[in-house]
Amino acid sequence: MGAPSPARFAAVIVAAGQGLRAGQPVPKQFALWRGKPVVRRAAEALVAAGAGPLAIAIPQGAESVAKEALEGVTGVRLVPGGATRQASVRTALEALESDAPELVLIHDAARPDCPAEVVERLLDALTEQPAAIPVLPVVDSLAVARGSQMADKADRDSLRRVQTPQAFRYEAILSAHRSWQGAPNAGDDAQVARAAGIAVTLVDGDERLRKLTFAEDFMEAAPVPRVGNGYDVHRLVEGEELWLCGIRLEHERGLAGHSDADVALHAVVDAILGAIAAGDIGQHFPPSDPKWRGAASSRFVERAVALAREAGYAVGNVDVTIVCEAPKIGPHREAMRARLAELLGTRIDAVNVKGTTSERLGFTGRGEGIAAQASALLVPLERT
Repeated sequence: MGAPSPARFAAVIVAAGQGLRAGQPVPKQFALWRGKPVVRRAAEALVAAGAGPLAIAIPQGAESVAKEALEGVTGVRLVPGGATRQASVRTALEALESDAPELVLIHDAARPDCPAEVVERLLDALTEQPAAIPVLPVVDSLAVARGSQMADKADRDSLRRVQTPQAFRYEAILSAHRSWQGAPNAGDDAQVARAAGIAVTLVDGDERLRKLTFAEDFMEAAPVPRVGNGYDVHRLVEGEELWLCGIRLEHERGLAGHSDADVALHAVVDAILGAIAAGDIGQHFPPSDPKWRGAASSRFVERAVALAREAGYAVGNVDVTIVCEAPKIGPHREAMRARLAELLGTRIDAVNVKGTTSERLGFTGRGEGIAAQASALLVPLERT
């Protein structure tokens, strides 16, 4: 996730339910979705849009799993949830009272894909209105049911599908919760606001805000494996060390480059970056930057692996081909595989290293340099 925007509003995230219908081994708000816990996705989206602080209502006894799921997300404070959604929201709102925010967005963790455009529409509405909620039109015909029979038709033109986050002037919605009469069982905070006489403005929602409810929702969201390829070349020169696949080889010449010029690791880095569509090694470690002069290429691999994990992926397997007349790769193959497996955080049987020649053709055939090509398969973290 990129750097968060300056805080423009406070936020409440409701993550105190059990989420049993989702069929996950943990409550759905802590289950992985696109490589990260659902609640983390929701929190990161709000922080990126300018939320701070965030009061997150969690189940009783879930503090440890919640802290792990939200580690590193800025401005988070955990509060114990209540017996109902409405009770959880009130507790979270009161946890923000000492911050005296002007605006607050109240969001369901189960809607983790929160477009920034929806947040902007909500905030724009609050410049003149006390409350705003995102809605979508109803596209299907509706019927009023009486048991298993259709009793009457419903007018879909006057109905809307309500989503979260819902936006309010903080003092107004806190007062509305405190003045609520009867059991705290409102379906959402717009209902609480309307009961207190607060006008609620409708803004356009987004299909991406759909609520994760069933096991199928998690299956549909699972990212697919991704493949990347990398290729690199470096010159052989006198007076340089020769590093290949993170192993130093004894040889009369070494590879020239800004870093240690480990051509095989550079190809691996580009393969990983390619798989997550994150550019190439030159963008992340530019030769113009003096801090990379003489740097161990293992650092580049470790960073590429970390970027892949941030994107929700781990290395499934890597295949590397080194093209040179000398030195011979065979005697060093197992050491190279072991070092690569260590750097990639995977098993050695998921790493292959091959050596070949170009039949004395071209710059590699003339011994002027070494080339390397790598392919990397990245798999979703949920499957590792």
